[in-house]
Amino acid sequence: MSIVETSEEGLSSAAPPESFAELRDRLASGAVKLPKRLKQVASFALAQPDEIALGTVAGVAEKAGVQPSTLVRFSQALGFAGFSDLQALFRDRLRNHVSNYDERLLSLRVRDGHTSKSAALFDGFCEASTRSVAAAHDRIDLSAVDEAARILADAETIYLIAQRRSYPVTAYMSYALGKLGIRNVLIGSALGTDTETLSFAGPRDAALAISFTPYASTTVAHARQVAELGTPLVVITDSPFSPLVAEGQLWFEVVEADFQGFRSLAASLSLAMTLAIAIADLRREG
Repeated sequence: MSIVETSEEGLSSAAPPESFAELRDRLASGAVKLPKRLKQVASFALAQPDEIALGTVAGVAEKAGVQPSTLVRFSQALGFAGFSDLQALFRDRLRNHVSNYDERLLSLRVRDGHTSKSAALFDGFCEASTRSVAAAHDRIDLSAVDEAARILADAETIYLIAQRRSYPVTAYMSYALGKLGIRNVLIGSALGTDTETLSFAGPRDAALAISFTPYASTTVAHARQVAELGTPLVVITDSPFSPLVAEGQLWFEVVEADFQGFRSLAASLSLAMTLAIAIADLRREG
């Protein structure tokens, strides 16, 4: 893999990526070496591509927590002349991802005149969930799903690690695995004994850790703990710059679309349930 170095001015001699997928792969591969602030922009861009496509320089900079000039330097580090050229690539992605479902919902609103607040909220969350699932379907490598299922199926005990917004995913997965007769431990004790519980994990077990930005520090610490114990670790997170990526043996990038600042768990639950059933199938075959 060739490494693309940037100059002190943030300029790159490499040709800019021609699609969002190419840009994402280039950043995820580590082929572009970025300083801290530009890496912060990269993480935001991968997690919030719609914001890059639709926002102003000032608005995007504020949401990403950087100066507008940093967006320009990030664009140039990828080979673009400036932010507007980078934004055009993100807008192409947005146009290509408009689904028939989105168009159908829009036509229903126009025809039936649904204007109630509840209808608008339901409409918006359905659209966001649909975008999330569609993006995950396109992005996730099915061979990696097979490998993750094998790692988890081979485990004597599966430890499920998550906090805050991600916790419902592991909670439901624990329920499903339990119904399927697969031994698992749901980390999230009200007693605060999770560190002690995880100390029993070993190389013959496996763990699944889930966290999205802003990453739960407890989840990161628990993932590091099981990794240090030699326990195989599968990760679900939202960016190649997530602190969980460094700890995981195998990781999946799942970015949930938001509506009015709230994110669903549609794509995350779809992947989690796929893994649960795939684990059970492998256990039965074995």
